[in-house]
Amino acid sequence: MRTYRLFQAANSPDLRGFTDEPTGARLPVDLGPWTLVQEIQPDGTWTPAISRAVVAAGIIENGFYLWGPVERAASHLIIASDRVEGTAVYDRKFEQIGTIKRLLIEKVSGRVLFVDVIFGGFLGIGSHHVTIPWDKLAYDKEIEGYRTDITEAQVRGAAALYGDKGALPDPKHQQDMSDYWNDAPE
Repeated sequence: MRTYRLFQAANSPDLRGFTDEPTGARLPVDLGPWTLVQEIQPDGTWTPAISRAVVAAGIIENGFYLWGPVERAASHLIIASDRVEGTAVYDRKFEQIGTIKRLLIEKVSGRVLFVDVIFGGFLGIGSHHVTIPWDKLAYDKEIEGYRTDITEAQVRGAAALYGDKGALPDPKHQQDMSDYWNDAPE
């Protein structure tokens, strides 16, 4: 277990930075200077309104995790599909509801049309695939995952265009899928 340090950016009071490094040296210099606000010991109470697991993943990946409004251009304008696969999907309440399994790309245009998301289960047992339109997801930098307004009821009623047995490329099936999501029940 690690000790987390929560820093605040002097130039942006709503921006926080987490790191496990005591001085905050791993935090982006261009967004600082940084002031230590809180130190959370491994056995201490977690009080920030963000998942400890999300923060830990950010620190493992970058050496820090930023929380709040960041005025900076995206460092990458494109992303490789293997970086999207395995990314968490969260609902309106910031609760993880699934994980992206694969992107479904239209051959001719090269556009991502749908995403195969795995919902439920534990270690792959009892999980099920649901195919949702790519435009129903929005990347949220704060949680480093995709957010959606899709409800549990909508997921239960949806069909999978892609599942354990492969893709179902039938154009009628694809249209039915699009129609479902355009008129999905609340």
